[in-house]
Amino acid sequence: MFPSRARTISTAFLLAIGLAACGGSSGSSNSPTPPTTQNPCAATFATAEADVPASPQATEDKRRAIDGNPRWRVLDALWLHRAQGRDRQPTLMPRPQLADVGDVAIVQDEGDLVLPPNTFDLKTAGLRFTRNGSGGYDVRKIDATFRQTLGSPVPLSDDDSAPRNVQFAFSFYGRTQTAAFVNSDGNITFEEEDKASTERNVARLLTGPPRVAPFLADLDPSIGAGKIFVNAASDQYTVTWCSVRGFDSAANVTAQVTLLPDGTIEMKYETVALGDAVVGLSPGHTGEFKPVNLSDTGPTGGGGSAVGERFAASPQLDTVALAQKFYRSHSDSYDQLILWTDTSVTTSGTFAYELTVANEVRGIGIDIFDASEDFGSTGRRLRSLVVMDALNKYPDDPAAKFLGENNTLSLLGQESGHRWLAFLEFKDHDGQRSDALLGRDLVHWSFFMNSDASVMEGNAIQDLGGGSFVTTAAVQRYSLLDQYAMGLVPDTEVPTFFYVESPVNVTPSRTRSSAPQVGVTFSGTRRDVLIKDVTDVMGPRIPSAADSPRTHRQAFIYLVSAGRSADTGLIAKIDRIRKAWEPFFMQATDQRMTLITRLQ
Repeated sequence: MFPSRARTISTAFLLAIGLAACGGSSGSSNSPTPPTTQNPCAATFATAEADVPASPQATEDKRRAIDGNPRWRVLDALWLHRAQGRDRQPTLMPRPQLADVGDVAIVQDEGDLVLPPNTFDLKTAGLRFTRNGSGGYDVRKIDATFRQTLGSPVPLSDDDSAPRNVQFAFSFYGRTQTAAFVNSDGNITFEEEDKASTERNVARLLTGPPRVAPFLADLDPSIGAGKIFVNAASDQYTVTWCSVRGFDSAANVTAQVTLLPDGTIEMKYETVALGDAVVGLSPGHTGEFKPVNLSDTGPTGGGGSAVGERFAASPQLDTVALAQKFYRSHSDSYDQLILWTDTSVTTSGTFAYELTVANEVRGIGIDIFDASEDFGSTGRRLRSLVVMDALNKYPDDPAAKFLGENNTLSLLGQESGHRWLAFLEFKDHDGQRSDALLGRDLVHWSFFMNSDASVMEGNAIQDLGGGSFVTTAAVQRYSLLDQYAMGLVPDTEVPTFFYVESPVNVTPSRTRSSAPQVGVTFSGTRRDVLIKDVTDVMGPRIPSAADSPRTHRQAFIYLVSAGRSADTGLIAKIDRIRKAWEPFFMQATDQRMTLITRLQ
């Protein structure tokens, strides 16, 4: 088996969330205060170069993303719940839960589930992170004075990274770092670059490489007059994002971060017109974190873990509190919870999403962990939660096509399927580990993979001969490769499949991250893949198909907004979807798995 490409986030880390102690400060900055508060970025705009726009198709793929990356989204959920817990007052007399209607569970938001925006409040402010006795950092507010020497420009495009090493031995979470990467998305990483297009969230801060994030957000320096500069001197390492726009937005950010030889880190902010970002530090490859309020004067202890704050311009759903509230009146009898709402609760253009809260299956590309008890599953049965969002986004007919090739049922198939899929890599024809089977966010099948019209994307692809291909079907079923990951068939029942390498003449234009579409033609090199090529990299699936469950239980939940009453029409719509979903799932799994959506 090939070694894992990323370090495993251990179960112990998840169990230790929130246990980091606050240590005293053992370091402080003795650098001189710059003599002026003038924004040094202003002088750069007179010499601004022409825009270098991103690929139109890549931009469109980002806009059309359905659900983002489910890997470690549970860390975002736990961070939000714990951060809100700082200010949440205990309820002295919990109100009785609303009665279920048939097989639809009704949960009422009383201001405890959909939380208000956490507005970015560090404009014209500064932060100083100093090393503490626990091996991490404490933080306090300082003035917003920018360092005047910007240094050299770093030409970066959207979702890009460039190496710019530190000229002194910089101690970061107890490790000396000199190999640094300046990333377009408002952060610096050590040891490895980060140019992924996945969500800029708490999970990425924690599970990625060691990171200093003055403003981790989806930024695009290829558009507008914005620039990024690095001053890598012997006494400081300063990176400045000067009026860098957000992706697909006219709003921009001006922020600066400085690393100092004594291990101190300073962040400064001027113009910040974007509202969604993560600000903080992380030792990387961790599940431990300390959410803090960065607008406090401080010093605020950060313990030895990652430390920071997540800002959001729109209301946020506390999925941990939601699940806990559901379990107060329902038994722990469900593998998945499926949530529908009467108003939108998703953010960042996400249509719907899944978050995995526990996994015990090896060989499918998901780490082993269990945070189910945090969500109220005292018997630890819960494996994931699906947020389908507002019902008014979905047509009355669950089988009606409305989002590309998708209908409501195929979208349910994709989100439910993320409990197991799609994370499989393989050994390619050169004997190297490859992710060429994967497309959007590396958690869906590639557009150019013959996925047998899987609901996990990809397409059914017909080989026309002579290196020519056409897509013929999409989002209809779970393929046999999917069913292998789900524990429904052994590896011996997975036939040879293929993907198309180096596709050209793609008409209409599509990338590997594109959503499925029937009727797209292209040319390229066919590469056949055996299931052994997958297991050589991922290892065998454990438990095997012979030892895996054949019944999957889901609970359909209707979240009623605060101040509203349950809408009988919406409840009826949820029930229509539920009743159509069971036979669709049975057909999609070739009758190999029974889906039960009745409430017990």
